[in-house]
Order: sequence, then C-alpha cells, then structure tokens
Amino acid sequence: MAVPKRKLSRSNTRHRRSHWKANATQLVPVTIDGTTHLIPQHLVPAYRRGLLRPEP
Repeated sequence: MAVPKRKLSRSNTRHRRSHWKANATQLVPVTIDGTTHLIPQHLVPAYRRGLLRPEP
C-alpha cells in the first residue's frame, strides 16, 4: 500500500479532497413490458435480460 512520504497539513488535505466530485448517473429510457422506464445506463443489459425488474 502506498504511504505518503510526509504529513500533509489539514488544509491541504481538505483542499485536495474537495476536488473529488461524483457524477450523476446517465439515465436511459428503456421499454420493458410495454412501459418506458428511466434506468442507469450500466444496468440496461441486466434489465433487458430480465435479471432485474423495474419497480412500479
């Protein structure tokens, strides 16, 4: 595991962490059983195969 060579100050650590941003998931319209649902793009294959069922 990587270990820092020296201790970062608290302000530098918080400043660095503040740049980490989460992206909103891309929703894709998919028709399942005649109904259109908005589903996250990475889960579309599972819904099409029937491994996941959309909530009513």
